[in-house]
Amino acid sequence: MLTLTPINLKTANAFVQQYHRHHKPTRGHKFSIGVSDNGALVGVAICGRPVARRLDDGYTLEVNRLCTDGTPNACSILYAAAYRAARAMGYNKVVTYILDTENGSSLKAAGYTCEGRAGGLEWNGAKAPKQADQYPRQMKTRWVKKKEGLHGS
Repeated sequence: MLTLTPINLKTANAFVQQYHRHHKPTRGHKFSIGVSDNGALVGVAICGRPVARRLDDGYTLEVNRLCTDGTPNACSILYAAAYRAARAMGYNKVVTYILDTENGSSLKAAGYTCEGRAGGLEWNGAKAPKQADQYPRQMKTRWVKKKEGLHGS
């Protein structure tokens, strides 16, 4: 049986380091959530400020990393839990990004909607990653779940 569990950033990042296909651990977070199967950690969500500055309005949270070991339903449980925790903390909206080759079924199951393609093939500006292979050179889609009745932003 899958159960949610609070975890710290160190534990979440260690899990990401071991299991994530294309991202490295994050530098910080607002909070992290784990999901366990009979006491064994099978997935993590690391939630923080939106990376896109224009979304960082103080009421929007981003799921910066979501990673599982492949356990069925773990992703959708984590996405749903991230939204519930964010709402309890006063956030109005949660966003996340996936590669455009991913179908988003876990996000759909958790009630998120796709806003379409977002970002570019690579970072630009002073904060661009220093390593060429740090992020996949692939388009992404942005998914969002927001408070009922909230339009725009």
